[in-house]
Amino acid sequence: MKIQMRFRFWLEAGIATITSALLVLSLVWEEWIEEIFRVSPDGGNGSLERWIVGSLFVVTIDLFIMARYEWHRTRASLSTA
Repeated sequence: MKIQMRFRFWLEAGIATITSALLVLSLVWEEWIEEIFRVSPDGGNGSLERWIVGSLFVVTIDLFIMARYEWHRTRASLSTA
């Protein structure tokens, strides 16, 4: 039997993958905002980068948890059908 996941699962998993890639980018290359946008919104002290890393971490974990919930919900509905 083929499992048909809802669009919501794919959306959550896709955005979680993108935010995790941005999280890794922010951890590896702290100056990416200044290099790409040619601005220094935090005056070069790195506080914006730390805020971005923390926010991306929280968003990524939340999205993966929501996608996991969708995965288990779909599997449970298949087992009861």
